[in-house]
Amino acid sequence: MDLEAQSTIKVDPEITKDIEGEVNKLIETQKERAITEEKLKTLKETERGLSEQSIPNLMQEAGYSEIKLVDGTAISINTFYAASISKAKEEEAFDWFRDNGYGDLIKNNVILQFGKAQDEDANNLVGELKSKGHNVSQKMKVEPMTLKAFVRGEIEQGKSVPMDLLGVFIGNKTTIKRK
Repeated sequence: MDLEAQSTIKVDPEITKDIEGEVNKLIETQKERAITEEKLKTLKETERGLSEQSIPNLMQEAGYSEIKLVDGTAISINTFYAASISKAKEEEAFDWFRDNGYGDLIKNNVILQFGKAQDEDANNLVGELKSKGHNVSQKMKVEPMTLKAFVRGEIEQGKSVPMDLLGVFIGNKTTIKRK
């Protein structure tokens, strides 16, 4: 039996031409998408600069916090808050939350992994997790929206928070309401 002769595949040149055409369309589409994504990134950066810097600065210089246009459109400047605890400062931030009475903001997830038919072990296991050799992972975090709401609330009440430790950023943002 000649295996080499049986493994020869005959390809219709018309079909390969169709495949080649579709592959070229895909390549062009991928190029266009990459260009469009880069353009969108640039537009977002421009929008952010206008909304968070140029317009708030101009309105502040003019002494306005809100303007109403002839067509009924209202432009206002609102303060926004952002916060993000870096991995490098996570433990120090958690200590600050605990030391200042905000430890309940920290979510503490403990994950236990058991094999099949180990339900009884799982139910009986409370204080002896590591001594029994079970695979335990622990992750502590403060949810991003919880952190943002906490920072905003504290600052708006005139309380002090460690800005650098909690990665706090306060800025202004333009809001446009059309009638």
